[in-house]
Amino acid sequence: MKIDKFDFDELEGFKTAQSLAYDVVRQVGNELQTGITEREACKRISALLAEHGVTDMFHEPFAWFCSRTAFKDIKKDSDFQATDRSLKKGMAVILDVAPIFDGYACDIAYSFSFGNNPDVEAMQKVLIECRDFILKSVRARKSMRLIYRELDGLIASRGFVNVHRLYPERVLAHRVARFEGSRSQRFLQRYRVMGYGLPVYVWLLGKAALAKIIPSIQSPLWNDGAESDHAPLPGVWAVEPHIATPNYSAGAKWEEILVVTDEEAFWLDDDVPHCQLARKKGWWPVDGGIG
Repeated sequence: MKIDKFDFDELEGFKTAQSLAYDVVRQVGNELQTGITEREACKRISALLAEHGVTDMFHEPFAWFCSRTAFKDIKKDSDFQATDRSLKKGMAVILDVAPIFDGYACDIAYSFSFGNNPDVEAMQKVLIECRDFILKSVRARKSMRLIYRELDGLIASRGFVNVHRLYPERVLAHRVARFEGSRSQRFLQRYRVMGYGLPVYVWLLGKAALAKIIPSIQSPLWNDGAESDHAPLPGVWAVEPHIATPNYSAGAKWEEILVVTDEEAFWLDDDVPHCQLARKKGWWPVDGGIG
């Protein structure tokens, strides 16, 4: 894996992978019908990615409906996996997928409601505000730990709760990588742990564990722990703020790639679905966020 460094001419590869992932989840979102289950939605995502030539995943597809979009009653890691929860009108929906396309990994999430749901729309608007806040804070070179904590305050001030704290290691973001394609790496990547390929799982959580005890090691995870108490690290990051209603009846999120260099930061693509929705709704535009 090519993790800690990237060339600017490689960003098009990450952008292509991200665009493909969004195209697939939007197609699946448009195909959803009453009664379809989370498992069936995931199978459809996998099938479409295969049709586009995707043979491997950073992690397998996730689909969450209704209160599961808020991670209500998720107590253990296996609870994140798709279930037989079936879709009904008005339910919140999150589709999350991370294909590796032509060696470039991405990780995205698409949030919407199956029919009218005012709570989901209100959260989508707040999430656009979160997007702008994150970018401005990274550009200001605030510590990653401080950004996380200030984002918590923003979310609470808008009447919602932080759900990404329920993720493994409480992550707001994690690095993505270019897979350079050794035979052993491709072989091991097909073994899954919590839906992640084995090399990805070892890299993310193994290196994160070492970073907690060895300060010189940079964690590939961004959370509110001491290991994130430093200026934003250069790299390609999948950022995923996730919020919910206070009663955890519905949740919403987006996930997309943020590029951080020693001097600058920018979203890889300002034409992702949540930005398109914000333009349509007239919620922003915001300086430095949606173009």
